[in-house]
Amino acid sequence: MSARTSKPHEVVERALALSRADGCVVIADEESSANLRWAGNALTTNGVTRGRTLTVIATVDGREGTASGVVSRSAVTADELEPLVRAAEAAARGAGPAEDGRPLVTGVEQSPDFADPPAETSSAVFGDFAPALGESFARARSGGRELYGFANHELVTSYVGTSTGLRLRHDQPNGTLELNAKSPDRTRSAWAGRSTRDFKDVDPAALDAELAVRLGWAERRVDLPAGRYETLLPPTAVADLMIYQMWSAAARDAAEGRTVFSRPGGGTRIGERLTGLPLTLRSDPGEPGLECAPFVLAHSSGDDASVFDNGLPLAATDWIRDGELRHLSTTRHSAELTGLPVTPSIGNLVLDGGEDRSLEEMVAGTGRGLLLTCLWYIREVDPATLLLTGLTRDGVYLVEDGQVVGAVNNFRFNESPVDLLGRATEAGRTEQTLPREWSDWFTRAAMPALRVPDFNMSSVSQGV
Repeated sequence: MSARTSKPHEVVERALALSRADGCVVIADEESSANLRWAGNALTTNGVTRGRTLTVIATVDGREGTASGVVSRSAVTADELEPLVRAAEAAARGAGPAEDGRPLVTGVEQSPDFADPPAETSSAVFGDFAPALGESFARARSGGRELYGFANHELVTSYVGTSTGLRLRHDQPNGTLELNAKSPDRTRSAWAGRSTRDFKDVDPAALDAELAVRLGWAERRVDLPAGRYETLLPPTAVADLMIYQMWSAAARDAAEGRTVFSRPGGGTRIGERLTGLPLTLRSDPGEPGLECAPFVLAHSSGDDASVFDNGLPLAATDWIRDGELRHLSTTRHSAELTGLPVTPSIGNLVLDGGEDRSLEEMVAGTGRGLLLTCLWYIREVDPATLLLTGLTRDGVYLVEDGQVVGAVNNFRFNESPVDLLGRATEAGRTEQTLPREWSDWFTRAAMPALRVPDFNMSSVSQGV
């Protein structure tokens, strides 16, 4: 018998009952996913999967502090449940005191639907999307282009139970669409992506029309050297950069002088103005269309998360407000170390610029510059400045006198997102977007396009 056949809340309760540790947190993640894939204007595969992952966090009090042990496994049978709990306890006893050790969270309002069955997705989520996609295949075929890509929808229901009485639940839908259009000779390529909760707000026809325009732009090729160019970064590229910045914004690291958010001479840069534009970078568990867990859901401890904080309520947080750095991500432990308020990481990210100009209007207002499609293969070069390197992909276009006049070669770039915010001269309309580079880890983002007058294209790349 598999624990998968048991109700997930019952598995959580059973694991807690089996625990002999001083404290215990059990997280059951019930996962279901549905997907479609296509190539050359035809569907190739589709499928539905289901599974459960069980994470047991045991805490053991000692004279020198509290130790923790974390063990996660999938497809746990009923007979394997007790060995899993014992393994977490053994890991805790074999570990030294956890630096982030704190009493487990108490006093949180319980989820009234904790004992309800998990939410599940199915192929029905593509009920309207799939026929519209088929019509796009026909249009693409008649227009001399080929469509490739995939759509994926997953629904994760997380059940969190603790020995201190917490019983919390969260349903997290997450959908992604990536669509590539290619010329038949494969010399031209364009990409578009979307994030969605249910695929009801995704229009394949509009995406195909957008890609057709971009393939048309690429019929003329212009070779440009490396250098600094006025550049329009679309929302997807801005999202990739801001997400990496958020991942690098742990308060403790900044206070210890190890990041771009460290103040020279000690402390953090909180209170410092990072950009002259009235930009606000924020997270909110209740953000419409980007809703995420309203409490800490930590399967492991790290610079910006602590398993001891599981269940801690989350609130809307401004990381940057009107251009000024206001908060860095803090656990209860790092808040005590730094003297900063407790502001845990949240599962979405929004950058507001206060403007309503579309990317098309920003193009029309460009004398000469580059318009990017997306970024990929982003890697960190220097944590002290958050210097990143990466490549452009699937279309870099030359803009002259407000018109796109052709496609140029790809580039490798070297830029710091913090520095870019300081140099940006214009922000467009904030739109929900899919960060292409980080879409496997982070999808809930809304960003504006940004105009940067001197984006550093450090070398020419031969990528497509």
